[in-house]
Amino acid sequence: MAVKWEWENATAGAVAGFATVAIMHPLDVVRTRFQVNDGRISNLPSYKNTPNAIFTIARSEGLRGLYAGFTPAVIGSSISWGLFFFFYSRAKKRYSGDEEDKLSPGHHLAAAAEAGALVSHGAIQFTAYEELRKLLVDFKSEKAKTKDVEVLNSLDYTFLGASSKVAAILFTYPVQVIRSRLQQRPNQDGVPRYADSFHVIKETARFEGLRGFYKGITANLLKNVPASAVTFVVYENVLKVFNLTRKKD
Repeated sequence: MAVKWEWENATAGAVAGFATVAIMHPLDVVRTRFQVNDGRISNLPSYKNTPNAIFTIARSEGLRGLYAGFTPAVIGSSISWGLFFFFYSRAKKRYSGDEEDKLSPGHHLAAAAEAGALVSHGAIQFTAYEELRKLLVDFKSEKAKTKDVEVLNSLDYTFLGASSKVAAILFTYPVQVIRSRLQQRPNQDGVPRYADSFHVIKETARFEGLRGFYKGITANLLKNVPASAVTFVVYENVLKVFNLTRKKD
């Protein structure tokens, strides 16, 4: 019965994800149009504000313009929210036993955080981080003749944080490119137009090859990889301080 209920939560979450994208997607298109237009390309339409952008896109491109990139967005959202609510319901059950209505706010927060970590871009990074961490601990422990995780230092955590972020970005970046190209679709000549996600993939592969799916990734890596390295170095070292304090107590 519990498993059935968890899958009902997953289904409800997937439907909610679909509905959210169906309602809010035009605003995501508008956001992308504002971001990609720096005002230097004359054949791209300019918009005064959000309402003006919605009206202009609807008038010149119709409903398809407002929902450019809808397919990858709705698939991603439905799957993510479905999985989120599945893991959220399982986490709540684990924390509460048979008395779910007695969960504290802290337990709800923990369940939500746990579910979020499992279904986001971060899930890939954390999986890569933990697997690389185990390999590094095993390698250094063998050399040091110990199995203590304390063999890792800040330099190791820098490597782990950076490499796990690179793995996550490499895995998810093409989806971002596909969605952005679908959403940047004004009617002017010289600007690529795409019918759907498969058309984007086909045209990008044909004219740009694999590199086309990773355009702009250098800036993304330069921004996010160092930040990830710092995050994990600080996190692991703060955790060490807490562990030392606990041992002294």
